[in-house]
Amino acid sequence: MNLNQIHNVYFIGIGGIGMSALARYFQNIGKNVSGYDKTPTMLTDELLTGGMNIHFEDNISEIPTDYYIENTLVIVTPAVPVSHSEWNYFVERDFTIKKRAEVLGLITKDTFCFAVAGTHGKTTTSSILGHILYESGEDVTAFLGGIVENYNSNLIGSGKTITVVEADEFDRSFLHLHPNIACVTSMDADHLDIYGDKNAIEESFREFADKVQDKTKMFVPKGLDLDGLTIAINDDATFKAFNIRIENSSYVFDVQTPSETIKNISFGLPGHHNLMNALMALAMAKTFGSPTESIAKALASFKGVQRRFSYQIKSKNLVYIDDYAHHPTEINAVHQAVRELYPNQKVLAIFQPHLFSRTRDFADDFAKSLSQFDEILLLDIYPARELPMEGITSSWLLSKMKNENKKLVVKTNLITSVLESNATIIITIGAGDIGELVPKIKKELENKID
Repeated sequence: MNLNQIHNVYFIGIGGIGMSALARYFQNIGKNVSGYDKTPTMLTDELLTGGMNIHFEDNISEIPTDYYIENTLVIVTPAVPVSHSEWNYFVERDFTIKKRAEVLGLITKDTFCFAVAGTHGKTTTSSILGHILYESGEDVTAFLGGIVENYNSNLIGSGKTITVVEADEFDRSFLHLHPNIACVTSMDADHLDIYGDKNAIEESFREFADKVQDKTKMFVPKGLDLDGLTIAINDDATFKAFNIRIENSSYVFDVQTPSETIKNISFGLPGHHNLMNALMALAMAKTFGSPTESIAKALASFKGVQRRFSYQIKSKNLVYIDDYAHHPTEINAVHQAVRELYPNQKVLAIFQPHLFSRTRDFADDFAKSLSQFDEILLLDIYPARELPMEGITSSWLLSKMKNENKKLVVKTNLITSVLESNATIIITIGAGDIGELVPKIKKELENKID
């Protein structure tokens, strides 16, 4: 289909982080944008403020009457049930209906596409890369899975010829993309409700990687079982970060590339996982031809992504950090970063598990990751797209944790439990609706400091 001939774009599930980036993109290029979502959020508030027509009731009469078949594209999120009446209205009338991944495929087919894949690190790596390219003056649009602090948006730029996209492995969505330069940051087992086992997900990543035939345009961490140029920290690789130190709460490091040594790069995001994300973005931008000076300047000015080790309070006596981590590997990365920054301080972790299936599949690893913190508050499992599973509960997960300083809490009692803790470092962790609680927790903690 030709997107140039589309006048109207209707989103079912417009409030999702990836869907809302697409909605902003289509509005930027002059399309009429409307949509439905189940509940209002901070994201939908921003879209409404930006002039989009959004409603929160599954009601056919809410669909704008001027959205006709011949010039309307309907984009639906996989999270919407097939019984959804608006979705069925469009199906019955033969509207063009596509998933977000399919639309990104159409957009990337006609642009020079950077695709960032991996079970962890996609959002931060693609955000850093988008920032580098934008700051280098490239004609870029970056579609992101988080709100980048520098832009207060999940969309960077409004370019027509270059795209940066997160290549999402969920539902094998990334196989719709047309990457010119790509990376795979990791391929740990995840989404086993879709894939079944680790071998299936790895095979899917190999299929994605094969989309880039020129392996000098494919980037992987050293040790990952994929062909491509390698990146590593303090280890021989095509792109190597070394001489790493912390100065003024930022990493400062050198990078050896195939053509030069770049000295004294400054980067403010904590944790070795973020150092790898920065190095991956640097390698992709450098290979594309972005000037070294622009890359270094952009890395130094990158402020981070909301809900990715995002500081809410950073005072002398109390630090509050919020993070999207929802897999044991990601929780380990958060733990490494916080221990490096705040050694010998008491750390309280508040975790909301995401999906019954993920909790079931990685229960022992979750228990081990969470037990590393000094104190744990565990919320009920956020179901997202799933129905409850018998025996898979937060109480069951809690029983597996070796750390005895643990407690199961409901959301209504969470703030009281947080205020009772004497921890000086507090972290909220999870991919569910825990993010909606962050402003309230922050406010109460600020009152406690005062």
